[in-house]
This record gives sequence, structure tokens and C-alpha cells, in this order.
Amino acid sequence: MSMTTAPELDIAVLVLGMAILMVEAFVTKVDKRILAFVGIAGLAVVLLGSFFVASGPSADRAMGFWNFYTADGLAIFFKQFALLTTIFVLVMMVDYAPAVVASFAGGMPQAGLGEFFAVPILTCAGLMYLVSAIDFVFIFVALELVTISFYVLVSFTRRNPLTLEAGMKYLVLSALSTAFLVYGIAWIFGVTGETNLHRISDALANSVTDRSAALLGMVLVLVALGFKIAAVPFQIWVPDVYQGAPTPVTAFLSVGSKAAGFVVLLRVVQAFQGLPQTHRLIVLIALLTLVYGNLAALPQANLKRLLAYSSIAHAGYLLIGVVCFDIRAVSFYLFAYLLMTLLSFAVLVIVAQQTGEEISDFDGLGKRSPFLAFAMLIGMLSLAGLPFTAGFVGKFYIFNAAVSHRQIALIVVGVITVGCGFYYYLKVVRAMYWQSATNVDRIPVTGLSRVAISVLIVATVWLGVYPQPIFDALKR
Repeated sequence: MSMTTAPELDIAVLVLGMAILMVEAFVTKVDKRILAFVGIAGLAVVLLGSFFVASGPSADRAMGFWNFYTADGLAIFFKQFALLTTIFVLVMMVDYAPAVVASFAGGMPQAGLGEFFAVPILTCAGLMYLVSAIDFVFIFVALELVTISFYVLVSFTRRNPLTLEAGMKYLVLSALSTAFLVYGIAWIFGVTGETNLHRISDALANSVTDRSAALLGMVLVLVALGFKIAAVPFQIWVPDVYQGAPTPVTAFLSVGSKAAGFVVLLRVVQAFQGLPQTHRLIVLIALLTLVYGNLAALPQANLKRLLAYSSIAHAGYLLIGVVCFDIRAVSFYLFAYLLMTLLSFAVLVIVAQQTGEEISDFDGLGKRSPFLAFAMLIGMLSLAGLPFTAGFVGKFYIFNAAVSHRQIALIVVGVITVGCGFYYYLKVVRAMYWQSATNVDRIPVTGLSRVAISVLIVATVWLGVYPQPIFDALKR
């Protein structure tokens, strides 16, 4: 295969999403689920092509027209991350299609399905642009492409009052975070005269730069990014949005949006390392996020809300890696989080359509569907951080980085909150294997979903035993 370039991958995904949207609009006499399969196949081809990408400008050497874009190893890895996430989300959306059709009752047959399958592909293009962005203007444009797509997806089944509420909350609070981002960029540009992150770093090293004004701009930008990664105290939108949004969209928000947000955060923190207050501020946010996320998850009875609060908790563990600026540890943890979160949501999509989203709805799942129960068991154990799972190795590298940098407070709080995680994740396991089933009907699983779930199970266990492939991928 001939070498290609990173921008070509992004453009290919964008064209794929627009093509599916056009086909959906003008071809009516076709099963709309075919569009999802076309999207999965197209993204798989782009994912394959990403392994043959010619190396591009690194984050600190991009110049000329490309001074806003980088194709370094981190960017390529997370482009593949976004593609893989979107493929699995589309598989979930095929299972979720009956719920979407039901929400458009009274309209044309399969109304809404085409857009439901096309918009995530456009979101994927935005995520791919975002992880390559090294200029605040390009970060803003890519972030808005992602955010506006999620406005549509979160409120897609708008006849559901919970979904409508989730969409409104996400819209209002996301718009507010965008305002903080733009205001922060304005302050930073006013102080340094630059929007490129590398040149901002050089400007901050100059003694004549007003560091107080630059610090204010950086804090405003951190507020906006804190919203995207669901860090405390900017997490207020997470529980209601996660619960109200269609389940595949919740999975996409939890994994794709969070990962891209952390890549941008790493690049911004690297640019502002000359300001010592940056480090102290992120330590404080990490401590608050760890404590709040884990304690708030303890009493939850709804599985989507439990995963929402645990998503906040995992943002806290990831912030430990950001504090230590260990890119390898953060990247591995995010990939492990991808596997175990998508695995949990893939099972939830199937089970919820027959019973519900409460933890009690999983009572006796081990007898009703041993395959789904085993898949959820692996997901919950990995999220909790049990040995021989990807989640355990991810936490190991994060805490190893904290020990190396002597972050005693983060280590102590992190270890205590891991214990909390075991309690609320194992509540789901107890329901599946120790509680009596109120519904004895077996749960059917499609062949595509069975393959996708099996892949996630194998990858979760494999990386828990042999994590080296992820680190090799980051070296490209």
C-alpha cells in the first residue's frame, strides 16, 4: 500500500460522513441499517490506511501552512483511537436502531436512522482534527465540529423527556464552556501575540511577557477543557446527559470526547509548563475529581448514572498522569478505558432494550444470557482495576508515574478511591450472578454484536497481560 498523509485520513472520514448523509437524503427505498454497515466498512478501511501514514510535522516543528497541525505519534495513535471508537459505536447503534425508529413513530419508515449513523462519522472527523491541533484557532474549530455533532446526537430521540432535558443541559453548559475557551484564547493572544502552542511556550519563556495575564487566559482555557473531560468542578452536566442521551451516544461521549479532550489538555499543559501555577491547579482538580467521582458513584442504582460518575472518577486518574506529564501512561489508560467502557455499554444497549437500565434489571443475567453476563463481568472488573485486565495495567502505570514524581497526596487519595470503585462496580456483578432473575426470557444477541463484544473481551484481557503493543504504537 502506498504511503498516505494524516490530513488525507481526516478528509476521507469527512467525505464518508457527508456521502452517507447524501445517500440517506436521496435514496429512500433502502434499509437504512445498510448505511451503518457502509460506515463501519469505510472507517475500517481508513483505520487500515492509518498504519501506512507517512510521518508528518511534529508538534514543535510544524511550520509554514501546517503550523496549526501536527501528525506526530500521539496524533496518529489517537486518530486510530477515534476510528476504532466510532466503529464500535456504530455497531451499538445498529442494536439501538429500534429505539430510534420508535422515537420517530408516525413518520416515514426508519425515519432518522440515516442521520443517526452519519453524524457519528462527522464527529469522528472532528475528533481526528482535534488530536492534531496545535493552534488555538484550529482547536476551537475542531472542538466546535465535535460539540455541535454531539448537540444533535444527545437529543436525537427528542420525544423522550429525559433526552430533551439532556440535550438542553448539554447545549447550554457546552456553549458556556466555549465562551470560556474563546475568552481565554483572547487573553493569551493579547499577551503573547500568538495562537500556536509552541510559539506561546517560547513567548512565556521571555521575561517581558506578562505572566499574570497569561495565567488568567490559561485558567479560562482549563475551565473549557475541564468541561470536555468531565473534571470537577465542571462535571455538573455529566450524570443527567449520560442518563438521558441514547446509550451509544453516551458511550461515544464517555470515550471519544474525553480522549480528544485529554490530548488537547496535554498539549496545552506542555505549552504552559513555564507557569508553576499550572501544575498546582491541575493537582487540585485531580484530587477533587477523584473524591467526587468515586463517592458520588457509590449510591447509584441506575447503571448509566453509575458509569457517568465513574467516568468522572476515571478523569481523576487520568489527571494524575497529566500532572506527571506521562504521555505513555495517559495514552495507555485511555485505550484501556476505551475497551472496558465500550464493552460495558455494548452489553447495556442490548439488555436495556429488553429490561431496563437499572442495576436491578441485570438480576440473574448470568442465567438469562451467560455471554452478556461474562462480558459485563470483564468490563466491570477492568473498570475496577482487577489484575490481569487492561484497567489494572492502566492504573499501574498512572500510579507508577505518581510515585516517580512523588505526588504523595494523589497516590493516597487514588488508592483509597480505587477501593470505592470495587464496591460500586461489583454491585453489578452481584446482581448478575447472585440475585434471582425476575425475567427469565433469554436475550438475543446479533452476530455482529457478538463479534464486537468478543473482540473487546479478548483485547481487555490481552492488554492486561501484554500491554506492549500500545507502547509500540505510540512510538510510531
